Amino acid sequence: METSAIAERGRGQARSAANGKAMETAARAGFVARGVIYLLIGVLALRVAFSGDGGKQADRGGALQEVAEQPLGEVLLWLLGIGLVGMALWRLSEAVFGQAGPDGHKPTKRLMAAGRCVFYAFVAYSVISYAVGDKGSGSGSSDKKTDDVTAKALDWPGGQWIVGLAGAVVVGVGLWLIYRAVTLKFRKHLDMTGTGEKVRRTVDALGVFGGVTRGVVFGTAGGFAIAAAVQHEPGQAKGMDDTLRSFTNTPAGPWLLALIALGLAAFGVFSWANARWRKV
Repeated sequence: METSAIAERGRGQARSAANGKAMETAARAGFVARGVIYLLIGVLALRVAFSGDGGKQADRGGALQEVAEQPLGEVLLWLLGIGLVGMALWRLSEAVFGQAGPDGHKPTKRLMAAGRCVFYAFVAYSVISYAVGDKGSGSGSSDKKTDDVTAKALDWPGGQWIVGLAGAVVVGVGLWLIYRAVTLKFRKHLDMTGTGEKVRRTVDALGVFGGVTRGVVFGTAGGFAIAAAVQHEPGQAKGMDDTLRSFTNTPAGPWLLALIALGLAAFGVFSWANARWRKV
């Protein structure tokens, strides 16, 4: 009985820590860091659209390079990395103890939180590795990494099916992101009590535009992975930089990429709105 009581007390303390001020701060710092990265990717993509700038990748690696070149760049990289660690820890707490809201304890919600925890832990690791000087650890060209991973996967038994299924999953994620954005599902996660109507409309617009754009990019990347599987050609799969550049090959040319770039930047600003008003 005493052991059980101690265990229960420990779980209660852990749950209190997960719902405490420190975890809230960590989550909000994570949203700020995510916003910076998306905003920078949007800026880099805009440069590509109108100048064909091939000097920097329009992906996370390019965004980190951009930060590193600023005054106090190393300090800024560390702050980004720490913010993303905070995001990973917050997602871990959601996986273990459930999310905010009446349906936050559903198994599907916890599973999604666990997946996001793994993703943000990897991104945080890549940013911190970049900050300490390992420029190739998780933060180099997304295109080369995508080619390498796809080539290895295609050589496995049933590799075409594996790559095709992975591409279909990414397309599904893209469609889900678009659905969440256009149906304003993000509203239930925000507490904007006391804010003006203009502010709420602005946040809605950023959430829809940014969310739909993010979904389109995911869906397009997934489509390229499916093409790589069907044609058994690793080069058909594309990382974020090549996926973004592919929009210039449409009839709309660089103007479509410019629109996508603005959408990614909008999602970055929307992430900052989450840092301010997200229910944590």
